[in-house]
Amino acid sequence: MTSLDTVLDKDGVRLTVDDAVATVTLTNPARRNAQSPALWRALTEAGRALPGSVRVVVLRGEGVSFSAGLDRQAFTPEGFDGEPSFLDMGRGPEAELDAVIAEYQSAFTWWRRNDLVSIAAVQGHAIGAGFQLALACDLRIVAEDVQFAMRETSLGLVPDLTGTHPLVHLVGYARALEICATGRFVHAAEAERIGLANLVVPAEELDGAARDLAGALLAAPRDALVETKALLSGALSRTYEEQRTAERAAQGRRLRDLAGASD
Repeated sequence: MTSLDTVLDKDGVRLTVDDAVATVTLTNPARRNAQSPALWRALTEAGRALPGSVRVVVLRGEGVSFSAGLDRQAFTPEGFDGEPSFLDMGRGPEAELDAVIAEYQSAFTWWRRNDLVSIAAVQGHAIGAGFQLALACDLRIVAEDVQFAMRETSLGLVPDLTGTHPLVHLVGYARALEICATGRFVHAAEAERIGLANLVVPAEELDGAARDLAGALLAAPRDALVETKALLSGALSRTYEEQRTAERAAQGRRLRDLAGASD
């Protein structure tokens, strides 16, 4: 695969690959990258289309906003062309509704695969589904003008696109509840202070900062990074003793691999 191959470009999502780095770009700046079921299917397809050589995925949005969230057309009686309206979905059987939401969630789950490290480069608005998409990634670099908000509760809904788990782990239960229940904006300085953002940069430096971080991540041997990510991502669900055991097992695998390579 040559430098900057375009692997996918559809429904507001473009996937390009440059050796070990893939970039997923939201490409509907005129609507502030508002999200729809078609966009979610394209994101899921992008995850499945990643070549095995990819180690780092950068997620970004064109224009002034990363993503202003779910397109409000979803809540109109007509919904999106060729899609069931959300209002009709709410009138349908519970099992069908659960299956549809699970399909939507699949656009948000692959970003934390152990064989990848994902970076969200976030500018402007990241609201609702946009906030949850940024939370789906391992790391977040944000522009100084970023505005995170979880507006679902204010609209009589709940955040259901996998954002609640990472939000609680990043900022704690009480802060997560306050952010979701009030729907308020979290700006760049607070995002960095409470752990939502790894780094804050001027907007014009956002893409460069994401490239620099991707390069730094690629400096580590792939297998060691995969094992380290698995250790850290599972740490909160393990006891101290279980984590010690997991560390020993992972280090044993690395030492055996290194020893085998030197024979």
